[in-house]
Amino acid sequence: MNEHHHHDHDCDCGCHHHEEEAISRYDEVVEQSQVPTGDEQVSAEVQKILAAHEQENHSPEVYQFLLNCVDLTTLNTDDSEHSVAEFVTRVNTYAEAYPHLKNVAAVCVYSNFATIARANLEVSDVNIAVCSACFPSSQAHLETKIAETALAIQDGADEVDVVLNVGYFRDKAWQELCDEIYELKQTIGQHHLKVILETGLLKTAENIRRASILAMYSGADFIKTSTGKGYLGATLEAAYVMCRCIKEFYERTGLVVGFKASGGIRTTDDAVRYYTIVKEVLGEEWLTNERFRIGASSLANALFASFSGLDVKPF
Repeated sequence: MNEHHHHDHDCDCGCHHHEEEAISRYDEVVEQSQVPTGDEQVSAEVQKILAAHEQENHSPEVYQFLLNCVDLTTLNTDDSEHSVAEFVTRVNTYAEAYPHLKNVAAVCVYSNFATIARANLEVSDVNIAVCSACFPSSQAHLETKIAETALAIQDGADEVDVVLNVGYFRDKAWQELCDEIYELKQTIGQHHLKVILETGLLKTAENIRRASILAMYSGADFIKTSTGKGYLGATLEAAYVMCRCIKEFYERTGLVVGFKASGGIRTTDDAVRYYTIVKEVLGEEWLTNERFRIGASSLANALFASFSGLDVKPF
């Protein structure tokens, strides 16, 4: 879709048929999807997968893998240059203390701290992710969102997490919604764009399916459940629908999109459940931190305790 949709701006004649064509094109791509949208069916599928496979995924190897998928996050109103520097230093200290173990996948900070993260991070295989584009509400001029995102990349961010414009979603303004994601992806080029759907606000499997599909067709490299701010965080049902959409998108386009669960994932048991959904729906190929992430702050320490048996909190 992103091959065509931005060309619609070429017509200045004030006619509506371009708009109608665009709207029907967005609806059409969603209606072609075979991903289930019955909330009860989705819930039953999740329970079935967990009943059959969750237990086999409880192992030190899986816990270590999951730690390597964590986007270690600090997104607080009182974050400061000093506190963020200290936060990033924990990742360096972990690498020194446990050189034989894999580290977290990324540190995730507000966009204005990309410079601080870059200056303090000494571990080459950990990325710097930023939340940008007026996270968590995504309410601002597009120009502001683009400027913030461009500055973050300039300051050393490797990945950018942005929130889908849920206001546009509410108004069924599909073209505006998709154009915004497309513009943000153009702004960061080869860097990974993670689009947060805010599934706790979208609520239904049907809405989550539509948001997933539109985000992927607009250039999202990852789709992510939640901001963890103000709305219900990740749920296994949302994860299931999103993973089914990713699989279908891959089968139709050959393009690989990653999945990120975030918001309220604190325990090893929680993390293993998301791992189980990803493994069963998307398969082994998605079990890499290039394609699977968990956004969390306290989870890293819980996972470390689970596989090491040590009573220390490195993160």
